[in-house]
Amino acid sequence: MLYWVVKATIWPLLRLIFRPWAQGLENVPQEGPVILAGNHLSFADHFFGAGFLPRKVISLGKAEYFTGRGIKGMFSRAFFSGVGTVPIDRSGGKASEAALRTGLRILKDNQVLGIYPEGTRSPDGRLYKGKTGVARLALESRAPVIPWAMVNTFEMMPPGHPLPKFGIRPGVRYGKPLDFSRYYGMEGDRLVLRAVTDEIMYALMELSGQEYVDKYAASAKVEMVRAARAASSNS
Repeated sequence: MLYWVVKATIWPLLRLIFRPWAQGLENVPQEGPVILAGNHLSFADHFFGAGFLPRKVISLGKAEYFTGRGIKGMFSRAFFSGVGTVPIDRSGGKASEAALRTGLRILKDNQVLGIYPEGTRSPDGRLYKGKTGVARLALESRAPVIPWAMVNTFEMMPPGHPLPKFGIRPGVRYGKPLDFSRYYGMEGDRLVLRAVTDEIMYALMELSGQEYVDKYAASAKVEMVRAARAASSNS
C-alpha cells in the first residue's frame, strides 16, 4: 500500500520538475513474472526507473537500509519500503543464497523484480561487470529479462551529491525481452551463468550508451579510494 501512496504523491511532482522520458514501455509485460535488469548510475534511479510502469517494481536492497536508528533510520525505512525495496543480507555465502531465494519467491508470485547486476552504483558513470546472480534468477525462474537502462541520472545526481541538479532530464530505456531458453536447466554451470550475465550487460551497454569496464564496480571503488589517498599523501 505504501508503494502506491508514495508513487501517487511523489511521481507527479518529479514529472513536473524534471520532465523524465521513457522509451520501450511496450517491452515490459503487463502480467506474469518479470526481471528488470538495470544499470545503476545514481540514487535517483530508485525514483525514475519504475515511475513509468503501471506495475509495482520490487527491488532487493541491503538490510542496513532498514536497521538504522533515530529519525534518519526511520526515514530510511520509510523511503525504501515506499519504493518497493525488500531487505536482504549481502554479506555473501549463505546470505547470497538467501537473497536469491527471496528473488525467486517474488517472481513465483508473478511480480516484477528490479535488479542491478553491477551490485552497486557506478563510481564514474561507466558500466561495470555484472554479477551472475541475475543469470541464476533468470534461468531458475524462467521469467523474461528486460534490460532496463537509466540515462542521465549520473549527471543529475552523481555519487556524493545529496541533491539533484536541475536542468538535466533523466530517462529510461526498456529493451526487448532477452531469450535464455537455450540455457534452461544449466543454472549450475558457471560458464553459462557468465555468458547469460554478459549478454545482459551487453544489452545494457547498447541501450545506455555507456562505456563498458570489465571489472566489478566494487573493486573499482576500492581502487579509486586508494588512488585518492596516494595522491593526497604525495601532495
